[in-house]
Amino acid sequence: MRRTLALLLIFVFLVSSVSLTTSQGTSTRQASAAAVPAPEEVLGFVPGDDRKLASWNQIVEYFERLDQSSDRVMFETLGRTSMNKPFVMATISSPANLAKLDEYKQIQAQLADPRKLGAPNVRDRKAADLIARGKTIVLITCGIHSTEVGSYLSSTLIAHRLASSNEPEIQNILDNTIILLVPSLNPDGVDIVKAWYDKTLGTPFEGTDPPELYHKYTGHDNNRDWYAFTQVETQLTVDKIHNLWRPQIVHDIHQQGAFGSRLFLPPYMAPVEPNVPRQIVEGYTQLGEWMVGELRAKGFEGITNNSTYDAWTPARAYSHYHAGVRILSETASAKIASPMTLKFEELRSREGYDPQKEGPNFGPVWRGGEWKLRDITKYMTNVAFLLLKHSAEYRVQWLRRFYGIGRDAVRPRRPGELQGFTIDTSSTCTDTLTPILQRGGVEISILPDGKKFIRMDQPYGAFAKALLEVQKYPNLRDAEGHPIPPYDVTAHTLPLLMNVEVKPVKAPLKSAHPKSDAAKPGPPASKTPCRGDSQPVIPALYRASMPTYDEGWTRWMFENLSYTYRSLTEAELRKGITTFQLGPGVTAKFYVILFPDQAPRQLLDGYRAGAMPPELTGGLGEEGVKQLRAFIVQGGTAVFLNRASEFAIDQLKLPVRNVVGGLPRTDFYVPGTILRLQLDTTHPIAKGMPQETIAWAENSPVFEVVENATGDVPAANVKIIGRYPENKDPLLSGWLLGGDKLKGKAALVEVTMGKGRVILFGFRPQYRAQSTATYPLLFNSLATNP
Repeated sequence: MRRTLALLLIFVFLVSSVSLTTSQGTSTRQASAAAVPAPEEVLGFVPGDDRKLASWNQIVEYFERLDQSSDRVMFETLGRTSMNKPFVMATISSPANLAKLDEYKQIQAQLADPRKLGAPNVRDRKAADLIARGKTIVLITCGIHSTEVGSYLSSTLIAHRLASSNEPEIQNILDNTIILLVPSLNPDGVDIVKAWYDKTLGTPFEGTDPPELYHKYTGHDNNRDWYAFTQVETQLTVDKIHNLWRPQIVHDIHQQGAFGSRLFLPPYMAPVEPNVPRQIVEGYTQLGEWMVGELRAKGFEGITNNSTYDAWTPARAYSHYHAGVRILSETASAKIASPMTLKFEELRSREGYDPQKEGPNFGPVWRGGEWKLRDITKYMTNVAFLLLKHSAEYRVQWLRRFYGIGRDAVRPRRPGELQGFTIDTSSTCTDTLTPILQRGGVEISILPDGKKFIRMDQPYGAFAKALLEVQKYPNLRDAEGHPIPPYDVTAHTLPLLMNVEVKPVKAPLKSAHPKSDAAKPGPPASKTPCRGDSQPVIPALYRASMPTYDEGWTRWMFENLSYTYRSLTEAELRKGITTFQLGPGVTAKFYVILFPDQAPRQLLDGYRAGAMPPELTGGLGEEGVKQLRAFIVQGGTAVFLNRASEFAIDQLKLPVRNVVGGLPRTDFYVPGTILRLQLDTTHPIAKGMPQETIAWAENSPVFEVVENATGDVPAANVKIIGRYPENKDPLLSGWLLGGDKLKGKAALVEVTMGKGRVILFGFRPQYRAQSTATYPLLFNSLATNP
């Protein structure tokens, strides 16, 4: 009896001790949660409040406070942006997981490259052990497009809940995932947009986009840089996040136009780029459809999937070629941070659905009404936590899928399969291709003859293949026979864009031990040949009040190649100002003006009156055209790129016409395509070029000389420098409809006008800083000797 009583007392003591310990542990966690600051304590408002935006310094300060107050958050600066702001990331997980980050990185590295696990017959067994120990790595990226303000604000709401909540669902997420949260992929744009929004708040221009690119160089195109890696923000994200962590899931939070669906989630509409692994398609389809079902069950309206956005170009989906699904979310926008009211009948169809009708990939119908920033952050945060819930609950499945992609990638290739590619960079003006492949994790070997060899049996062979082979974009039509436009462009064949000789290898190479090249990306071998050996004049780069991405890309190219230029605004040209300050007390004259790709109406008219402050409206206008004509006639050179050439033809009354102007897309369509171009190499502009090169055509004009034109410039003053071939298919890569209309027509012409000249490019010779093959044409056109 005494023994029984003693045992009972010991049991009660132990239970009390455990209960006390548990109670103390819970209260400690809750006390810690209470100490975590809410966003409004730092920002001064609740993210999602109408007409309230945070500065980048405030966002950084908030995450620093989270790092100081929560043992679930590690915050770090990864580098500096284009405008020298901190580029940051928060790593969020359980304290136990954060203590072993290096171990989890190693698990990821081994699952991504099963060769590290030993012989093929032991890999699956070793992988199973790693999968049992590993965590789902989720990268959440916000704010790459800075007018889409909901995402960078939502990052604080997501982080706060993860850092402070003791809900079982959050605890499960923290235990089973490691979350890499980037509050903005474009910190510079946060402040650019906020400054303009605050300046115009309470004026008729409240809620308008700023009259400058919200990324210093690329504007919206900063999300088209995920294989060329030109921008420092892209490089930081790839080098210090993707390639170190190899996330299974990348949640890229965006906003879309206001007048369509309230939310898009995957799966993506056709086409899917053929090198995207089947497991990636299965992953984003499974996760996207599950989230859509959960959101509809919660009462969210206006949701679409399998519409609008495709998965074709690697320019927007680095993770798809690195074993991670990209979950793009697109929430409807307001007027930056200002509410707007939409009538039901104002909602407009996007590709694949009608927002006024429930259908297989849209619903339930949103009936219209007020749409606010709070609605945007509500949709965004709910999507994010559903994604995290799935990644935690299905951790094992996500890691198995990840390993399966790596196992398929490194398997030995069978006879007759593509073994790899040989690369000869000897003909290119500068080798930018090799550093791109290296940055993407591609293994490169050096053959005895000095050529490079890329094997397909390596983790990221599919990434290399996507960039090296020719694209054959499918001829997609709607029910009425109209071409279904791609979401971006249709070609990304870097050897064509960069004048590099690449050959597929179908048989195993006889060279037994090729020398391995360095894996770390390096700078291009040389920067000067693509722009020529000297710079006789300093050109003016025309900068309209209505910003254009091509102007930003041109600035970046000039600066990257150490090419001196000056900007010339539309206001200055309207006043006839064609000089600039070369130094203290020294004034120099412009001899060349370069007009980047821009729609003719935007160049001529700019912002309409009343849409923006008066000093920004009106475009170049009649007075500007008059001053431009005088500049040329008196001996100046004006160079026009792509659509800007149509402006020159019309306003300068040139004896040239665009033979595809006004044609419906069913007759002619060139939506971002690489074409074949033949050059007159006796002309100075084609100096040093091969007789056949490429032209990047995107909604591009096609030229024909007009005899007996009504203007004062005779047809004899036109010299054709480049034309599309008469007897060859002009299509090299991508999608082209109506190719016969190009044959024998001009794509690059020079028109003498008075003492000066006009040079018309019917393509973009410096396309997104990728088409180095045609850089010499552009720089030769700028090399006017005064």
